[in-house]
Amino acid sequence: MRKLIKVLSLVGLVISTSCSTAYKKVPYMVDAETIPVEVLSQVNSSANPIIGTGDLLNIEVTGTDMVAVSLFNKGKYVTPEGTITQGTNNSMNGNYEKSTQYYLVDKDGDIDFPIIGKLHVGGLTKEQIVEVVQDAIYPKYIKERPTVDVRLMNFRITVLGAVRSPGIIESKTESLNLLEAIAEAGDLDIRGERDNVMLIRLNGNGQREIHRLNLNDKNILLSPYFNLKQNDIIYVQPNKSAAQAAWQLNPAVGATITIVGGLSSVASLIIGIVNLSK
Repeated sequence: MRKLIKVLSLVGLVISTSCSTAYKKVPYMVDAETIPVEVLSQVNSSANPIIGTGDLLNIEVTGTDMVAVSLFNKGKYVTPEGTITQGTNNSMNGNYEKSTQYYLVDKDGDIDFPIIGKLHVGGLTKEQIVEVVQDAIYPKYIKERPTVDVRLMNFRITVLGAVRSPGIIESKTESLNLLEAIAEAGDLDIRGERDNVMLIRLNGNGQREIHRLNLNDKNILLSPYFNLKQNDIIYVQPNKSAAQAAWQLNPAVGATITIVGGLSSVASLIIGIVNLSK
């Protein structure tokens, strides 16, 4: 009987140890409350987007003389009557045609700006682009320094892999952090590897970088990759159990294997207990 109790205790210990080890891989940011407040306060709450190839910008120029600055707003035109309208002048037929107000950053990091021509914006922040546009317009074309508003129109993140709702996430606030993106994707599947999340990022030189992130680690909050950048790709790798489940068997064959395996395990356990009881 004592041997039987020892066997059952050992089985229970193995099961509890396995469950404990598996559980440690599930929670996010373990012991995050132990990070000093002064350390967290030094981390930027949002990233300042760096503009790159393929980005879409909305640039609006305003000032006290709206007729003068309207020439520097894509898609706006001053009529012969002196009013500002949306569209572009078509001198061939005298009509006004609709035009997109967005600027596409080309492969060289340039945009085609009205009146000015090419402006280099690649690798700059929105604040820096504001200064570039202002310096290009004033004082050469107008008598006062204009107000310029720059907005990034295609801030989007792709989330793939072992999440509940993979897909493309768009942010109108031009900012998104790692946890927000995961929440938008419906959270990780229980079989997703939380300690091995892949982040694929296009840097300012047009080259891709790959970083591995551990969501179990509290220091993810301090990571330079916690705040995401436009066009980032997040891939959550499935764990071994999910990979094994990907092997599809005929349902009848799978059921047979399960039953036989279960009976075999039970038989082995009974034989072992009987031998130990002798």
